Amino acid sequence: MIPGNDNNGGQERRTLWIVLLMNAAIAAGFFVSGFFADSSALIANGVDNLSDTAVYALSLVALTRGQTWKTRAAVASGVMLLIFAGGILIDVGRRYVQGSEPIGPTMMVMSAIAGVVNYLCLRLLQRLKDPDVNLRAATTFSFNDFISNGGILIAGVLVLWLGTNWPDLLVGFATAIIAIKGGVEILRDARAETKKSERRSS
Repeated sequence: MIPGNDNNGGQERRTLWIVLLMNAAIAAGFFVSGFFADSSALIANGVDNLSDTAVYALSLVALTRGQTWKTRAAVASGVMLLIFAGGILIDVGRRYVQGSEPIGPTMMVMSAIAGVVNYLCLRLLQRLKDPDVNLRAATTFSFNDFISNGGILIAGVLVLWLGTNWPDLLVGFATAIIAIKGGVEILRDARAETKKSERRSS
């Protein structure tokens, strides 16, 4: 059973548990389909969703702690997103040099499924009232995922149509750039919260 109660904290916990489990499931789907479809974009999003799962776990821990813990969890989320982006850039570079043969239809089907899942996660997070820095970070992750899914869908169509791997590599690269942007925004938000807390305590 998902822990929680009828107050706002209980709603936040329930929501985070739901999006955590959904992201873990979709990450597994991305890894399996990415492996068989030889797709950098699918594997990139699998790593992304796996890192999201870890972030949601951190967010659950932070909910029972003070503001300092919440800010630290948000910082960890931002750093994790930047590390993930670096790994994706390396994978895209490797596939560019070594070559790859992505399967367009598999990319399209998986992106459509993931798009629905990430949209549901985003809507659940947006329903939370007065989200703290950690929950805002979680919303940023889900929004990034949803945008990336649309990119994979377009890339799958282009791969199928043109018979080349560059759309797949381009989406993998774009996913990394979006992750970098999201990571920087989360770190800025966490820094602003830290300064706000310092002003309140002084």
